[in-house]
Amino acid sequence: MTTQSLEQKIKEAGNPVTMLRNCQAGAYVFPIAPEFSNWRDEQEAWRKTAILFDQSYHMTDLYVQGPDTVRLLSDLGVNSFQGFKRDKAKQFVACNHDGYVIGDGVLFALEDDKVVLVGRPPISNWVHFNAVTDGYNVKVERDERSLANPMQRKLYRFEVQGPNAWKILEKVHGGPIPDIKFFAMGDINIAGRKVRCLKHGMSGAPGLELWGPKEEGDEIRATLMEAGKEFGLRAGGARAYSTVAIESGWVPSPMPAIYTGEKLRAYREWLTANSFEATASLGGSMVSDNIEDYYLTPYDLGYGGFTKFDHDFIGRAALEKMAGKPHRKKVTLTWNSNDVIRIFSTMFLAENRAKYMDMPASHYATLPYDKIVVDGKQVGISTYPVYTANGRVWISLSMVDADFSSTGTEVTVVWGEPDGGSSKPVVERHVQTTVRATVGPCPFSDEARISYRPHELKL
Repeated sequence: MTTQSLEQKIKEAGNPVTMLRNCQAGAYVFPIAPEFSNWRDEQEAWRKTAILFDQSYHMTDLYVQGPDTVRLLSDLGVNSFQGFKRDKAKQFVACNHDGYVIGDGVLFALEDDKVVLVGRPPISNWVHFNAVTDGYNVKVERDERSLANPMQRKLYRFEVQGPNAWKILEKVHGGPIPDIKFFAMGDINIAGRKVRCLKHGMSGAPGLELWGPKEEGDEIRATLMEAGKEFGLRAGGARAYSTVAIESGWVPSPMPAIYTGEKLRAYREWLTANSFEATASLGGSMVSDNIEDYYLTPYDLGYGGFTKFDHDFIGRAALEKMAGKPHRKKVTLTWNSNDVIRIFSTMFLAENRAKYMDMPASHYATLPYDKIVVDGKQVGISTYPVYTANGRVWISLSMVDADFSSTGTEVTVVWGEPDGGSSKPVVERHVQTTVRATVGPCPFSDEARISYRPHELKL
């Protein structure tokens, strides 16, 4: 009998952790060129000059339109939707009934009753399911990420960021850009075309996300790259792109909190056996038979600032109970360089080889979870370790217990999987080791932390 649903697949595996730890997929794929120049210069352009990232391929776009569009989103999202209308945007976060995050993405209000939700598949899948099963008066259309889509994408989507980004954008626009508020939308002119855009600044300086019909993408990109030559604009490849979220303080893929609970059984039966949730791989040194140990709350992820109790939504009651309690805090860990060099040195040994650290991003599973310990006790989770040429260090995003979240606190990351490693093909036989690390603020970049994050938390 062919396995049809996620629920069936979990039953066949016996445990969702077993299913995910033995999934054969590796890291999340960004289907663009790995490098256009070299990933070191591309990383530094993000902070020193300007970078153009092509986001046209790796995210799912979910279009929702109809009289109940905002009601649907308000019923699912922790965000407030007061005043949400055309040309507004927000980072949209949805939880399960127990207050654990299912996923997040960027929500664009194209019209008062039409939105597009852009991100990795878990958030789109959850909104889609509720839209079609709970009687909302909306229409749903999907434009899948390229790896799951035999058709051409509907839109190109570019991001121009960095300290020189605004100069480049004004040059192609032909003068000063109309005032667009942070995380709001507007239009600029490029190559004689009106291009819709979202203003933000993850590098700490103003930048824009731009989109339009896919058939216009090559011309828009060429115009931007030509205009950016005098300002040091570089095209960013997949290797550099896989690191920028970690510098800016965003966890790309929290574990979707949907694998347990009777209330979510119908959803697991709706999700196919080929869905992201059924084929994502779980990796790292944190190993538990209980999938709920991998679930994260909005507070763990730094989303407490825009979790608003001014509306009813799935998970509200649970989050209200959590609100006044201690929470893990999202921090950046800076890994001890000598310990990292020691790990690399084991590649030249006949035995006791440590888990390989690919540069610049050592993500060997879709959902990387490494444990953080102090005196042998787990005090947090480390995820998405990357090397940053901007800091000349390895860093990771981490959620740590409040008692260990102060800047300068020394902790230890356990690197590698137990018992020689799991059966994932991206995992060679290796031995676990440890890395000393120091707690620091999040985002890692001073510019992004001071200029970008305070605005984001108001969304």
